Amino acid sequence: MKSYQIAIVEDDFHIRDIVETYLQKEGYRTISLSSAEEALMLWNTERPDMWILDIMLPGMNGYEFCRQIRKEAEVPIIMISARDEEVDKILGLELGSDDYLTKPFSPRELVARVNRLFHRLNSLTEKSEQNIVFSKSNDLIIDELRLVLDSRLVYWKSKEIEMTVKEFSLLHTLAAQPNRAFSRNELLTLVWGDDYFGSDRAIDDLVKRLRRKMAELPLETVWGYGYRMRVDGVKT
Repeated sequence: MKSYQIAIVEDDFHIRDIVETYLQKEGYRTISLSSAEEALMLWNTERPDMWILDIMLPGMNGYEFCRQIRKEAEVPIIMISARDEEVDKILGLELGSDDYLTKPFSPRELVARVNRLFHRLNSLTEKSEQNIVFSKSNDLIIDELRLVLDSRLVYWKSKEIEMTVKEFSLLHTLAAQPNRAFSRNELLTLVWGDDYFGSDRAIDDLVKRLRRKMAELPLETVWGYGYRMRVDGVKT
């Protein structure tokens, strides 16, 4: 089993030390950083498997760091903040974070969310037995959309499209069962998990991002309900 490396960006030494201790007990390798500037220096030399990122940092804040990382990669990001405003949570999700915790939080809850996120990432590469059509290379292909499940790559009209973790998860969920209408609440559970904390706006924001990245993607709004991937046929 892979030993994941997690970078913790937090200017409060006490919180950083507690988080590191709990993650290391769970078997994770950790890197401790006190600012986004230090984190960017690390990013230029090595790439952790996950970031746990405080929002209120000296200098560059967590939002800006998340924005910088999302320009290059889809590595999982969990944001933490002393603020408990829904707008902050939604902003973090819009920028591409995968989860959000409000201080004070239980270290055990953080570890549980880390475990769940890695589990969800790993499960994305597993075959589903229902309504999924694979090519010989184990790709999911619908019209001009191709998902390479083993490496979690997305191609639209033969062009590779950069995806965040949540974007890939939503796209995979919809493409795996074409023409099925999913409710917003159902998609929230499938993409974020049963204990999702925020507004269903998070799904709308993900859909907007997918549509911006892939013009003419047949991702339809089912008004007053949710979304579906409308296709006339599936090819292998």
